Amino acid sequence: MTRTPAPLLSVQNLDVTFGAFRRGGPVRAVRDVSFTLDRGECLAVVGESGSGKSVTARTLLGLAGTHATVAARRLDFDGVDLTALSEREWRALRGRRIGLVLQDALVSLDPLRTVGAEVRETLGAHGLARGAEARERALALLSDAGIPDPERRAAEYPHQLSGGLRQRALIASALSGAPELLVADEPTTALDVTVQAQILDLLGRLVADGTALLLISHDLTVVSRLADRIAVMYGGLVVEQGPARDVLKDPRHPYTRALLTAAPTFASKGSPLSVPAPGRQEAAGPGGCPYAARCAAADTRCRTELPDTAAGADGRLTLCWHPDTPPPAPAVRCTATAPVDRDRQVAQEQPLLEVREVSKRFRAPGGGSHAAVREVSFGIAPGETLGLVGESGSGKTTTARIVLGLVEPDEGTVRFEGEAWSGLPERERRARRPRLQVVHQDPLGSFDPRHSVRRVVGEAAARAGIPRGRARAARVTELLGQVGLSARLLDRRPAELSGGQRQRVAIARALATRPRLIVCDEPVSALDVSVQAQVLDLLAELQRELGVALLFISHDLGVVHHVSDRVIVMKDGLLVEAGPVGRIFDRPAHPYTRELVAALPRPDRDQEGQGSHA
Repeated sequence: MTRTPAPLLSVQNLDVTFGAFRRGGPVRAVRDVSFTLDRGECLAVVGESGSGKSVTARTLLGLAGTHATVAARRLDFDGVDLTALSEREWRALRGRRIGLVLQDALVSLDPLRTVGAEVRETLGAHGLARGAEARERALALLSDAGIPDPERRAAEYPHQLSGGLRQRALIASALSGAPELLVADEPTTALDVTVQAQILDLLGRLVADGTALLLISHDLTVVSRLADRIAVMYGGLVVEQGPARDVLKDPRHPYTRALLTAAPTFASKGSPLSVPAPGRQEAAGPGGCPYAARCAAADTRCRTELPDTAAGADGRLTLCWHPDTPPPAPAVRCTATAPVDRDRQVAQEQPLLEVREVSKRFRAPGGGSHAAVREVSFGIAPGETLGLVGESGSGKTTTARIVLGLVEPDEGTVRFEGEAWSGLPERERRARRPRLQVVHQDPLGSFDPRHSVRRVVGEAAARAGIPRGRARAARVTELLGQVGLSARLLDRRPAELSGGQRQRVAIARALATRPRLIVCDEPVSALDVSVQAQVLDLLAELQRELGVALLFISHDLGVVHHVSDRVIVMKDGLLVEAGPVGRIFDRPAHPYTRELVAALPRPDRDQEGQGSHA
């Protein structure tokens, strides 16, 4: 009888509790988590912020933190009991046998050291290579990670590399010790779709070569092209686990279904993404399901106890008393209407915004200049959503700043509401600015951290001419209501809000002046997929109610396809393709657009032939 080899990693009943420094008592961040991972296998752990996935990952490297209490029935790595290691033993294991890739390479890499020095550090720390041998191995690692011209890149600093190259350098550094297990915590979040695909392909090759991969993500569609198995976490618990194909095609837990519904796809256009919240639900007790407060099927048993955590005969685990309950119908369905030919509308009507052959050059650090935008032209009709897509450095943000009048074009013109907008002194534009607003990617960076929500939105209402006192207070409360926020948040500061709440406040601030056009610059790229769905649904609802036009800038093609009427595609400062959203995604004409569309994650397609990692 052939003996089944033991898994490389075995986790049974893992609990991680934070307590000493937190007000309000201990926080049980990870509860009763169990899974295994073999060599040459990818396990994806998926969940929103606060689900416990990153705490789980860091615990596997002894990095849970000094305030964490870790307990487990079994925490075994290749026969090593991880719960019994000293810090010295952890240092010998980390980097050498277990590698870590974090989300933000610019933060993870030392800004004062070259990329080559970063990769060589692990080689020297573990006595694997020194001197000339270490330099040669570092170059080979950078090359294996897909970095072109590794000799030149090894001499550069992290800030001199693009986001994709920085992430590859971080992966090369993590692989320098030839680890048997690689933990990748959100390695592709906020990357362009093409760079994201390249990083996932690189990780897939590592798995094919025998590396065990624990992939942490908030997006089920991203992990679909790589994962052999998926574990879904919510509230510190693994609520569903099983083969990737089965979890994606037949999700059983209501939270898993909500995550899949929230991801924009080609099939989701015209439908809400977020699952409607049930009526007022009682929160679960300490032993109950943490998702009960958001679940329409929750009952008393859900709020007081959990089902058995043992996996079924099919290898699937579902922590739910009602796994067969169908998901609730969307709260709002878009009204079926005949498609609007926006190209014809822009041509026949007076465009709300008209950009004509604008160009912009910036000085290059070493002398000379760089063409950020080159002869770009487009129009936006009243009430239209125009999607603007392209990779980092394509000119998207510079184009947005030209539209907003924050940067003057070197050539070309911008007209807004039929009148000149570019080339004017700011004093002549100031009175018209309230009708053209912006929602930034990072509202925390665009808010004054000292100001309350009342003041952030109130200052925007003041610019619209709303007088102080009751009238302004009423308008601020009305704006919060429009974006689905309670007046109880009025006295909170930005740091006291969640990411989704901050983005809703940013939208409320933009709406305060009753604009005709809002420029949305990557407004959901830093949000969890479930929060992203809520914000996208909110923008769609507001557009239907208020008739505001949107210039929606994003590197996420799924998001752009979902929200846009028309799309323009930029690369290297040029507008390479433009047209109705259906035509652009179904029949892309330009090679670069075809590359973008091909790189878009699609669970149904990516799970075909899954398992080879080829």
